[in-house]
Amino acid sequence: MADAAAHPNSGLIRRFYDALGRRDAPAMIACYAPDATFSDPVFPALDAAGAAAMWSMLCARGKDLAVVASDIEAGASTGRAHWVATYTYSATGRRVENHIDAAFAFRDGLIVHHVDRFDLWRWLRQALGVKGALFGWLPPVQRTVRAQAAKALADWRTRESVPPRPSLRAAPPQGGERLGAARRRS
Repeated sequence: MADAAAHPNSGLIRRFYDALGRRDAPAMIACYAPDATFSDPVFPALDAAGAAAMWSMLCARGKDLAVVASDIEAGASTGRAHWVATYTYSATGRRVENHIDAAFAFRDGLIVHHVDRFDLWRWLRQALGVKGALFGWLPPVQRTVRAQAAKALADWRTRESVPPRPSLRAAPPQGGERLGAARRRS
């Protein structure tokens, strides 16, 4: 990915993580295409609406969330970053420092695919303590964690009715104006 720092998609990744650091879910969601997908070890297959709800939930719950993004590289179609999220896991009150490698695919200046990779067992050891250290590597335990996360996200979506993403196309221009003219004035 030569000239990665100069590519606008590097700025898109930076804006995404800056927004996460501010816990600004709407700004994060605006970085995704309407048909985007997201995957990580806890949420393995989210569509755009699921990703929007997940980030909204995590931003709302992450009162002490700190994010440091580094090694950001991007070209026209793909990109990557390393990021560290430090926060208190609300279910146990334990401090977590999660090291994550992210891969992105872009289309039309937006994220269309986002895959985060991290060591789930390491995360479970931090989040759950001894129980996570002893049993977090077991597939049934990891399935249970995924199921609990999916339920929490479904409950959040029901309570919050999180839309898939803000849309500039939500309302047609007033008075017969062209869409481009309406956008230029805003």
